[in-house]
Formats: sequence, C-alpha cells, structure tokens
Amino acid sequence: MHNDILHTPGHLISLAARGFARLSEARLKPLGFGVGQVPVLVALSNNLAATQRDLARFVRVEQPPMAQMLTRMERNGLIHRTPDPKDRRSSRIKLADAAKDRLPVACSVILEANKEALKGFSKSECEQLSALLTRLILNLDDM
Repeated sequence: MHNDILHTPGHLISLAARGFARLSEARLKPLGFGVGQVPVLVALSNNLAATQRDLARFVRVEQPPMAQMLTRMERNGLIHRTPDPKDRRSSRIKLADAAKDRLPVACSVILEANKEALKGFSKSECEQLSALLTRLILNLDDM
C-alpha cells in the first residue's frame, strides 16, 4: 500500500526534476552557470524582470534564496546591480557581457539535454507533457 506513493505523479515529477537538474548542472558547469541561474539570465535577457522581487516571482522562489543567488551571480561576473532611481531600497539588475556571450550556448546545452532525456517521445507527446506540466504548475501556484 505504501509503495503506491512511489508511483504518484508528484513523486515521479520530483525524480524527473532531480534527474534533469543533475544532467543540466553537469553540462552547464563548464560554462560557469548553475541550473538555477539560467531562468534568471533568460528573464533578464528578455526584459521579463529587472529587480530581485520580480526575478523571485518569475522563477517562483522566495526572496532570500534569490538574494543569495544574485550575490553569487554578481560575484561571478554574470550580472550588474545598479540603484533603482525610482526606489532607493531596490536595485536594477542587468546581464553582464560575460553572461550575454555564454547564455545562447547554455540554452543550447539545456535544449540538447532535454532532447536526449525525451528520447523516444514523439513531438506530440513532448508538447502534451509540457502542456500538462504547465497546468500542474498553475494549479500549484494557486495553492
């Protein structure tokens, strides 16, 4: 009976997420990126967020871990922070040139890792999986 928990979508998604994270982390390390940093870099690159608060919302993490990540990213030369002229308590965050140069390669690496992990899945199955996971994420956001 307790073994049923091992076959629930939540458990299986957790296992898949850890597997994807392990694979992506190993492939991103030579580029100087961590797997959790890529969504932040993509958000900054596409002007989807520019403050710590906005980035935390976009990536769906709390502000303290986002602050720690941004501090590491700044120390590693991936981002620059400047005071927000409209709010002195806040900083505007921008990509550093080093991150701009390596981000396209990082995205290609992640896309290739996804392709390998989804080997044997049809295009339709991949699209369906993405749609189902998006719905699940939205449900979890509402909780």
